[in-house]
Amino acid sequence: MGSAKNTSTGSRKERIEELRRAERARERRNRFLVIAASTVAVAGLVAGGVAIARSQSDDGGKDTASDSKQASGHFVTGADGVKSWKGTLARNHVSKTVAYAMEPPVGGDHNQVWMNCNGDVYPKAVNNMNAVHSLEHGAVWVTYNSKASEADVKALAAKVRKTPYTLMSPVEDQKDPIMLSAWGKQRTVTGADDKNVDAFLSEFVQGKQTPEPGAACTNGLTQ
Repeated sequence: MGSAKNTSTGSRKERIEELRRAERARERRNRFLVIAASTVAVAGLVAGGVAIARSQSDDGGKDTASDSKQASGHFVTGADGVKSWKGTLARNHVSKTVAYAMEPPVGGDHNQVWMNCNGDVYPKAVNNMNAVHSLEHGAVWVTYNSKASEADVKALAAKVRKTPYTLMSPVEDQKDPIMLSAWGKQRTVTGADDKNVDAFLSEFVQGKQTPEPGAACTNGLTQ
């Protein structure tokens, strides 16, 4: 039993380190692109305008949000306690407020800017539309309300800070004190020491449900 647990822990550490290396590589590429773009500022502005126009075209030009079809469906709870959304989860970039079918949301139309999710812990509520974009990138969102104990909140924050592709924030309107969300996935846990916390992170951080695996969790929005 001990050997299997150590092997699992080692694999998880290796996966986290691999994610960190990939994130650092993306940051280096981003810095290179910024430097290159600065040498051709005028051309960059023109290209940026074209890119924005194309992006709006790709999104169908949508600037509306509360379309009931963008998140139609319902949760189905598996034997492991994880709820999976069965139905439509749209992925359009929009600027107006989205009325999500669940709280916290596990997908749907969202803002074009993501919340930083490289182990980021936010002391105040974040905008759902930005957090959903983080889920699209393969992040797990740890949320809690005022019913969660201070000890659990501190312990979960420490765990999140050590885990790339995660973020944490309060969501007062959620049903249960502590909840974990990924794209199309959600579950409640009893506390920071609940074994299902690590199980959820292990399965859904950059998991198979991720619409955009490997997309950045840095250079987004912060509080």
